[in-house]
Parts: sequence; structure tokens; C-alpha cells
Amino acid sequence: MPHDFEFSRNHWAVEDVDLYRFLLRNVRPRRQRPSVFEITEHESIETTLASAMMPFDAAFNVVYASVREAADNVGLRCLRADDIWENNEIIQDVVSPSLIDRSRIVICDCTGRNPNVFYEAGIAHTLGRDAILITQSEHDIPFDLRHLRYVKYLNNAEGRASLTQALQSRIQTLLGH
Repeated sequence: MPHDFEFSRNHWAVEDVDLYRFLLRNVRPRRQRPSVFEITEHESIETTLASAMMPFDAAFNVVYASVREAADNVGLRCLRADDIWENNEIIQDVVSPSLIDRSRIVICDCTGRNPNVFYEAGIAHTLGRDAILITQSEHDIPFDLRHLRYVKYLNNAEGRASLTQALQSRIQTLLGH
């Protein structure tokens, strides 16, 4: 008894094309490369690293100590840009390979509406990092960031202790503890 069907298959061919060059031109890189600073082709997030973005002002040293204490309490190492000097360009140390691009969590102090901190927060958001905003005044959180939760603190001993506790809790949530 004859069969009324026939097996078929598709045939693909690459002809008259340098496949390597075609793929090189048409396959998108894993991540877009900025032109202002360099990032590595592949992410290398250090799961125990947090970074603090805040103004370079002596008044923020005690705040940084509170942020670092919160990170330490949950097993993270916290750095800010003035803790490192690996590159000639400051932005390169801030972004990669040392801070934002390698950090699991980025803590941004918006107090005083420092433009550098907002730039760094934008980089953290663009790179997909968990960013925690902190501020001494809700008025320092610009309209475009008000949809995000933030931690408000007072810059006195009691306020910084509360900041440490609030950050510790938020970090634990982000880490899934």
C-alpha cells in the first residue's frame, strides 16, 4: 500500500558570505558601551561589595561611617570613590572596575542635590544595580526620582544610628536575607 505522504526537511545554506564578519557586524554586544568611561564587556558583580555615592565633604564622613556600618553588619564591604585610586580619571574609579559596575548595591546620598551623586545614581540605574537613595531632606529628591523609596535621616548621632538600622534592613531585603 503506497503512502500518501513524504518526509521533508528544510535546507539552510550560507553562500558567498563571510559568516564571521556578518555575525561580527550584526550581532549586538552583550551590553552597550559608554563613550565617557569604560566598562568591561561582561559584568563582574562582586556580591559582597556595596558602594556609597555622596559629596566629597568632611561633613559626610560620619554619614559614610553609618552607611559602612550598615553594610558591615550584613556582610558587605562598602567603598566610596575616595577609598580607591586605580585610574587617572576619577570617573573611571567611580564606575569601573572598582565601584558601581562591580557593586551589588549602590547607596546614593541625595542631600544637597549634588549633581555628581545624581549622575552616579543614573549610572547605577542604567547598569541595573540596586540603588538605595538616602537624604536629609525629601526636597533633595528630584521629581524624576520621587517614585522611588528613599531613607530620610537626620545628621546627628541618633539620626545616623536610625540610618544604619534602616539601611541594614533594606540591604537585607535586597540580598534576600
